[in-house]
Amino acid sequence: ALLPALLLLLLPLAALAVALATVLLGLPSYDIPPGVNQPAKLRLVLAVLLGTAALGRILEKTGLCSQITFGRYVRQGRKLGVDPKLFIQDRHFNKVPVRVYQPKATSGGRRRGILFFHGGGWVFGSLDTYEKVCRYLSRESESVVVSVQYRLAPEHKYPAAYEDCLHATIHFMNNIEHYGVDPANVIVCGDSAGGNLAAAVSQTLAGRSDLPKLRAQILIYPGLQALDFNLPSYQQNRGVPLLFRERAAFFALQYLNGDALHMQEVLEGSHIPPDMRLKYRKWVSPDNIPEKFKVRGVKPLRPTDFIAEVYETVKRFCEPNLCPLLAEDAIVHQLPESFILTCEYDVLRDDGLLYKKRLEDNGVRVTWYHLEDGFHGVISLYDYCGFSFPAGKRGLDSVVNFLKSL
Repeated sequence: ALLPALLLLLLPLAALAVALATVLLGLPSYDIPPGVNQPAKLRLVLAVLLGTAALGRILEKTGLCSQITFGRYVRQGRKLGVDPKLFIQDRHFNKVPVRVYQPKATSGGRRRGILFFHGGGWVFGSLDTYEKVCRYLSRESESVVVSVQYRLAPEHKYPAAYEDCLHATIHFMNNIEHYGVDPANVIVCGDSAGGNLAAAVSQTLAGRSDLPKLRAQILIYPGLQALDFNLPSYQQNRGVPLLFRERAAFFALQYLNGDALHMQEVLEGSHIPPDMRLKYRKWVSPDNIPEKFKVRGVKPLRPTDFIAEVYETVKRFCEPNLCPLLAEDAIVHQLPESFILTCEYDVLRDDGLLYKKRLEDNGVRVTWYHLEDGFHGVISLYDYCGFSFPAGKRGLDSVVNFLKSL
């Protein structure tokens, strides 16, 4: 109750912060390429986010609340009214908060079930933030959707988020008869950090004989590795909203360690031993990216010196539950049919392309949808504060069409 009241008092300051952020933080210097969907609208969204960040820093310096707490509050989204087509209820699956969306229309048979893990860099995001997206998926694909509220970093470090998503998924599979869902048609789905969690859960369940096999995994611009922050898409899109190159490393470190120490060394690549880099080169390498994705200004970078002390603090980046792109082939070839969505103007584009190749090399069927005008986070903006980003709607509809094909 204190934070909303505080926000009302600070509204004039917020407006000033947006203006200051636009000028002082150099909004014109951020890279919004002309090919991006709705560039003027994206510039407006960016100004709001920069203003929020500036105001959050002010609140943190005054000791009123942390910048992350303020950011979570602002991103929360307004409560939506009743949906005439859906039953919606909040539950707990194995102590993990979830929101279940069930179509009201009668079904000729058992429905498909979707476990949805939200994005937000493992730091932001909630059931309310993704309410519109989950309602849309449930309504349009006529599926039961379970949105999972996993614990957030930096308060809860890795593997907390992964464990919550895994436990909620297993609970759902073990109690599937209560939801009218076909046990042979359960899908894990997530965007961004949620795509990372969906990939990790899918890998963990691939070898389980005591549970039904997942029918599919849906990975929407997933972040799948933290070895190389200089892949072509990181170089090309480093300044493109809504995810900048530095923020990607910041979020990964918050999830791993609860702080962003050594961010510069991680960005430069000093955190991975040369022998390990060589070992993983067969999976994480610009050589595995199709040439057409390298035409926008990519340069080979000189390897930086390895720093052993940094590696000691981040060596869990080499665990597949944190970086699913590093899983062994024996796991990857057992994975279910997959859908991967990538965006051209996204630092994480190449993570999706590299995983697509790995899956296909291991005989896994992959449906790939690429938004040529898309940017990171566009799915969440398909219907945002009164204006829409058509690329987000196209992306969501591609997910729905894939679900209907299963």
